[in-house]
Amino acid sequence: GEDEGKLCVIVNVIDNKRALVDGPFEVTGVKRQQMAFKRLRLTDFVVPKVLPNMKETKLTKLVKDFDMMGKWEATSWAKKIATKKQKASMDDFGRFKAMLAKQKRNAAIKQKVAELSK
Repeated sequence: GEDEGKLCVIVNVIDNKRALVDGPFEVTGVKRQQMAFKRLRLTDFVVPKVLPNMKETKLTKLVKDFDMMGKWEATSWAKKIATKKQKASMDDFGRFKAMLAKQKRNAAIKQKVAELSK
């Protein structure tokens, strides 16, 4: 959906299949809504001092103080997603340049391996 790939905070658990999540919208672009657990992917980040059903203004302050977005962008998971988006948005010439760079890199690796194996 429209929130795919965005971060959010679980504010409360509704039942064993759904949770109340909030971005907050100003930070991550996710509005407060209920979401099924099967649509969520949990990270290791736990924003401290989040209380059940906390208001969005207080949650925004906590998320900014925790620097959740900065910590997320430093993870390999986020870098992998960014790389996929970049590849998907490439035009034909961009894909061609990437192919040539990959060929050049592979040739250099092959040459170095040949030198070391002698």
